[in-house]
Amino acid sequence: MLSIFVDNAYAMAGGGAGAEGGGGIAAFMPLILMFVIFYFLLIRPQQKRAKEHQAMLAAIDRGDEVVTSGGIIGRVTGVTDDVLTIEIAKDVRVRVQRSGIAGKVVAGEPKK
Repeated sequence: MLSIFVDNAYAMAGGGAGAEGGGGIAAFMPLILMFVIFYFLLIRPQQKRAKEHQAMLAAIDRGDEVVTSGGIIGRVTGVTDDVLTIEIAKDVRVRVQRSGIAGKVVAGEPKK
């Protein structure tokens, strides 16, 4: 009588250990594919943009016209390692951290 239960158990298992195949790296292939897509569409362009921004910040010098992340436009009058002095109006100077600069104002670009 016990052999009936054992036979039913093998039948419910789907044919034993041989039916489980297809594991290994094939199971992770969709996950790997999604990571590759995220890398090329999201991570890599963001790293490239950050690298360009760091290069732009390092190249700022006296006389450059810049815009801060708060939207203030001014001309750089003083440069130290981490702090820039920006003249935003006649005799009105503001000290701004270098990381607070959003970008340079291009000479031919209209001011908004």
